[in-house]
This record gives sequence, C-alpha cells and structure tokens, in this order.
Amino acid sequence: MNIEDLKLKCKNNTLVFNIKTLEKITNTNIYKIINILAKRSNQINDFLKLELDIKLKKFYSSNEELYEFFENKEQIEISKFFEKLPKPSLISIFELLNGDIIYYNDNDI
Repeated sequence: MNIEDLKLKCKNNTLVFNIKTLEKITNTNIYKIINILAKRSNQINDFLKLELDIKLKKFYSSNEELYEFFENKEQIEISKFFEKLPKPSLISIFELLNGDIIYYNDNDI
C-alpha cells in the first residue's frame, strides 16, 4: 500500500449516496458491510499513523526537553500533507465500491 495510491483512490470531499446501494452491490447485509468497512478503516488508519510516525521520527532527538521542541518547515509540510488525505472511512468505502476489498460471507466458507 502506498500513500499516493490512497490519495488517488478517492476525492477528499463529501458524497451523498443511498446506503442500500452497498447492499445491492455486495449482496450482503448492511450490518456486515459496516463491520467490513470499520475493519478496513482501522487498517488504513493504522497504516497512515505508522507512516506519519516514521516520517516524523527523524525530527525527534533524545536530548531535547519537552518545551524545547522546535518545528521544522519540512515537518510542517509533512503534517499538512497527512491532514489533507481523505479520511480512512471514505477510502474504505471507495475501495468497497471499486471491488478492491475481498471479503467472504459466512455462507461461502
């Protein structure tokens, strides 16, 4: 998974659609769909948090005091980039609509 791929998968704006369309597309109960989307959103959120921590780790030093933390211009740009990314829940919905999420019904197993 790549951050740029996540950014390109969906637009960062609000969309309104009927939730019944998810049931029709997936042939699954709406409660199971919500559970699938929640799990995928958590995976995406964990991935983004890990990427942000890795990128910001190089700005931390062990000898700095809590009040002596100075922000770097590059650090601010990285933070702004992550703030502009679409929400994980929106990304997971677009992945489901595009068929990128693989899931199994209880009846299929």
